[in-house]
Amino acid sequence: MACTTILVGKKASYDGSTMIARNDDSQSGVFTEKKFTVVLPENQPKVYKSVISGVEIPLKNRPMKYTAMPNALSGEGIWAAAGVNEENISMSATETITSNERVLGADPLVKNGIGEEDIVVLVLPYIHSAREGVLYLGNLLKTYGTYEMNGIAFQDQEEIWWLETIGGHHWMAKRVPDDHYVVMPNQQGIDSFDFEDAYGDKKDHLCSSDLKEFTEKYYLDLSMNNTFNPRLAYGSHSDSDHTYNTPRAWSIEKYLNPSLKQSPLSDTLPWALVPERKITVEDVKYVLSDHYQGTIYDPYSKDLDKKTIFRPIGINRTSFLSLVQIRPYMPKENQVIEWFTFGSNVFNAFVPVYTQISSVPDYVSNTTETVDTHNFYWANRLIGALSDAHYSLCSSHIERYQLSVHSKGHQLIHKYDEMILNQKCTQEEANQFIIDMLEEETNDVLSKVLYEAGMAMKNGFSRSDA
Repeated sequence: MACTTILVGKKASYDGSTMIARNDDSQSGVFTEKKFTVVLPENQPKVYKSVISGVEIPLKNRPMKYTAMPNALSGEGIWAAAGVNEENISMSATETITSNERVLGADPLVKNGIGEEDIVVLVLPYIHSAREGVLYLGNLLKTYGTYEMNGIAFQDQEEIWWLETIGGHHWMAKRVPDDHYVVMPNQQGIDSFDFEDAYGDKKDHLCSSDLKEFTEKYYLDLSMNNTFNPRLAYGSHSDSDHTYNTPRAWSIEKYLNPSLKQSPLSDTLPWALVPERKITVEDVKYVLSDHYQGTIYDPYSKDLDKKTIFRPIGINRTSFLSLVQIRPYMPKENQVIEWFTFGSNVFNAFVPVYTQISSVPDYVSNTTETVDTHNFYWANRLIGALSDAHYSLCSSHIERYQLSVHSKGHQLIHKYDEMILNQKCTQEEANQFIIDMLEEETNDVLSKVLYEAGMAMKNGFSRSDA
């Protein structure tokens, strides 16, 4: 999937939370209907079978429940994509990444292996820490292999880990420094790796057991100064990176680090950076909605020569955005908030929900094949299509909608945190109140942008009836 990921360490976030977020973008020419749901243990299979590869994998007993963002329509597999389990462990899978011919020649992809369709279902119900998630998935990669290159984020209250697959069976993972953030477009990203730590204390680095030997055997290390750079060794070096991938990383890093001097075409953008100020939930939503606003690359600008050079982050074919916020100052049962939305992020709003739940409100879980404004997915698709075509007329309505939903979201979380802790409300009840607010606000902005688009129709005429 053509996605964008941002990871925020606990000392880089505004409230000490770890935060991981990802846009899940469909491939070009496709829109994938998504829904927000919770998967209960009794509804999980004993044996998992992949639709794409056909691989069958027996699953452990006693799975945990977890939230997920699966495909709303059947036929192409589950694609659970992102979620949080009942132990407050989160993962997001996956960011499709790149490799090079030497890696794929040395360790070919496995046609009947595992991939993005499968990974969350295979891992999230069975892990109790972010580090355990890395090792659990690493074992699956060793056993079954993968048919694609993927980046996967794991999160708990203390740590965030980022895993990248290397060829069919190899992998490496690095812990995000607590005071750093990481940006990942669709390319291999890790730019430094300590094999001594990975083979020794395993404090900040983990990898497949023979990765160092594999790298040496096939002459993959391209460093000139004895400082190993995995991005050079395992990543791509294509012209398309300069239009599709690196500009997205540059735009986010430029926003969070305004003093950054590098260009959108730089091949040496840092994998991890200390931000110049602490990062908020709203910052994450803003950068994952980015369309190069304020630059000549903005598709809504009047500079026709530049506006389609780079692939924007806030693209039309985003299926969903999920941000998991694990709050260290709250009791465990009330610790996690999952912010999410559907459709093109330029025109949608972020809503927070509690995750220790057994049911989900219909408005965000009943996505249908038929277009229906009674669900959040299709309402957002309509808002985006109408507003994009009439950007200057609709942008103020969208800004007010986003401000209102985000503000009320924070307000309601403050209110229901207190009520839940005092046993005056359940998380399911709180979520219903929050989603009711979201539906009311979304219906309101849909009516406004529909009016603007309708009044701007080309068959309009200024004279009324006599």
